[in-house]
Amino acid sequence: MDDERNESLRPNETPHERLDRNFTDLLQEVRVAQTGVQILFAFLLTLPFSSRFAVTTSTDRAVYVVTLLSAAAASALLIAPVAYHRLVFRRNRKAELVRRASRMATVGLACLLVAIVGAVFVVMDVVVGLVAACVAAGAIGALCGLLWYWLPLAHRDRA
Repeated sequence: MDDERNESLRPNETPHERLDRNFTDLLQEVRVAQTGVQILFAFLLTLPFSSRFAVTTSTDRAVYVVTLLSAAAASALLIAPVAYHRLVFRRNRKAELVRRASRMATVGLACLLVAIVGAVFVVMDVVVGLVAACVAAGAIGALCGLLWYWLPLAHRDRA
């Protein structure tokens, strides 16, 4: 989360102020993802207790397990920057905190992508069948990959 290219946009900003701003920006971004992953995780926790879960295939159950674990990992990774901050608070570790929190958020979003794709697959397979589930899960995975990774990476070096 180094903003050296944008330093000219904030010429009077100190390195410490930039780290504070970067961490605040990161926390705002994580809040959006955190809400979504927590709702998805809650849904996934209730799914096995529904009557239709009994009719799922072994493939659906395997995808469900991976999906549930991905949602749990995403939750852990997206909450981790807050815990990390709390434990290193006032120890002059802001640069390390921002760097590591950014990595945790990036990996957390990747886990969230897996969880979203898995949830779409399981629900679509139960509702409309395997072929539609594969198409829908692939399309959602491609859409998330495009919007979350390809688009930002393709445009990040533009002025």
